[in-house]
Amino acid sequence: MMGSRGPTPGADIEGTLIRRGEAGYERARSAAVWNERRPERYPEVVVRAAAEADVARAVTYARTKGLRVSTYSGGHNWSGSPLRDQGLLLDLSALRECRVTPATDDHPATATVQPAATGQELVAALTPRELAFPVGHCPTVAVGGFLLSGGLGWNSRAWGASCAGVREIRAVTADGRTVTCSDTENPDLFWAARGAGPGFCAVVTRFRLALKPLPASIMTTSLTFPLAEVARVTEWAAHTALGLPPYVEVSFLLSPSGPQADSAPAGPRIAVGATAFAATRGEALQALQPFADCPFGELAVDRRPAAPTSFAALHEGAGAAWPPVHRYAADTLWSPESYATQLTRIADAVARAPSGKSLVLAPVQPVSEHPALLRNMAFSPLGASYLVCYAVWDDPAEDATQTRWLREAMATVNPQGDGFHYIAETDLEADAARTRRSYTPAAWDRLQEIKAQWDPDNLFHSYLAP
Repeated sequence: MMGSRGPTPGADIEGTLIRRGEAGYERARSAAVWNERRPERYPEVVVRAAAEADVARAVTYARTKGLRVSTYSGGHNWSGSPLRDQGLLLDLSALRECRVTPATDDHPATATVQPAATGQELVAALTPRELAFPVGHCPTVAVGGFLLSGGLGWNSRAWGASCAGVREIRAVTADGRTVTCSDTENPDLFWAARGAGPGFCAVVTRFRLALKPLPASIMTTSLTFPLAEVARVTEWAAHTALGLPPYVEVSFLLSPSGPQADSAPAGPRIAVGATAFAATRGEALQALQPFADCPFGELAVDRRPAAPTSFAALHEGAGAAWPPVHRYAADTLWSPESYATQLTRIADAVARAPSGKSLVLAPVQPVSEHPALLRNMAFSPLGASYLVCYAVWDDPAEDATQTRWLREAMATVNPQGDGFHYIAETDLEADAARTRRSYTPAAWDRLQEIKAQWDPDNLFHSYLAP
């Protein structure tokens, strides 16, 4: 169904085509960003694909009309990369099929998913079959942008970056062709699809994923301390985490305020959370025992003993950290410095954050560095420590204040401006070097070469920049 009238190029599109100024345009434009802080950038046309065939039709239409193309599947990019002036915005949000193929004697279990399927939906499809995949921590993130950026998902310290589980993609290229890409077929485009993120030079319409057995025992525990204890907590917990089996995921969460626990007053907090994805309950409990034995556990203002959980429950808990209908700004940093150094540096900024909903998340070794799990991908971990800082607020009048706080907070942990970043969540408008510094120099150069080969006319918008 067309938003425009008359026999025009693009009339074979089964979904909707809406031009700027037509009814429904602003709703379609706004839907491209989950964040309530939507950039003032306006594509000329929005196409909502009803089926995979619409993707090739939309790309052909854009080329015919001289429009550059941007895409989105779930709209969780904090910088609003899909929204660009002048071009065509390709909305993939209706492409959310998820099909599981059980294991056979000859082939392991796989899932074929379209880009708008969310991590929550994938978990719902896999859990009853006792299967799993390192989906994103936020339940409503769609797999499209998540996998294209590399993917720091649940249990990725054991399972690797989520894109390591991508075995094949189907994509529409700048010339309108639909191609299959894998280790052996169009391998250069496949390499780029595993980490290039919002600068990928094609449109992925389908991923084939290698699945994992569902861990038989998933257990989680946490300790929360006053933020004044940040140095002691991070030094102990980071050292402890690196000595645990890789199936234990440990992360720090720094927040400006916390709910009252027992007799402790509310105030800035640092929480240490640990989740074991183990084969047995005994293994899980043993792996989490160091947190029960914390040498200064008496200082904790909240303590949650190890208890069984599930991917669905983990999603529910994580979703509370990123509530919908809020305004967000985010930035990331890979650093050679330790967690103790970096989180101590940023603690004062967290304590005086203008919004009590803002937070800093720092997973310890957020992804496996085993060479076999980093093979043939544009993504790579780029530092000894990693953190993400989120400004979270709800009043549009505070936009400038909150963004300034985020950038000042990140400057405390990256004073020279020479740190590295993660393309999925970095503040792309803070600095033109953000995208280049989300890759190794060799990977960045190769991405430029692949873009020149597959999209010589620059049909697809590349990375957002200031």
